[in-house]
Amino acid sequence: MLKHALVAAALLLPATFANAHEYSVGDLHIAHPWSLQLPPNAPNVAAYFVVHNNGKADDRLLGADSPISDDTQLHEHAMGASGAMKMQQVPSVVVPAGQDLVFAPSAYHVMLMNPKDRSLLTDGKRFPLTLHFEKAGDVTVDVAVQQQAPAGQPEAHKH
Repeated sequence: MLKHALVAAALLLPATFANAHEYSVGDLHIAHPWSLQLPPNAPNVAAYFVVHNNGKADDRLLGADSPISDDTQLHEHAMGASGAMKMQQVPSVVVPAGQDLVFAPSAYHVMLMNPKDRSLLTDGKRFPLTLHFEKAGDVTVDVAVQQQAPAGQPEAHKH
């Protein structure tokens, strides 16, 4: 029985690794950039990922760009004056030393406004996204488009 379980686990590993993709620049490690498949009537698309800062000093995400959008913005969800959560653009995001910064639904995210090539925003496709960090510099990642959020997606930090 244990032998069969090990064989089954070994067969699943390639599929697990095929979906996992990670990048490093300076002291930063970016894990599994992803986006949800774009519904036909959605005007914008969001990208998510986790940045781990292995350094002893904070860094800062200054912005992002992608060839699929002329307007790429950093956003956060924040409590509005009415007590309702709202999405708002932010100029930059601190990546604390020795910690994870989670870009996830209902938290920080990169918003790509009015994407040019919607064919890249379907399940199984990928699109490039360049992240601009103050200290670590630039890194281009491939954002994996998925029908649903990846299993084990970390919860967003409260902001």
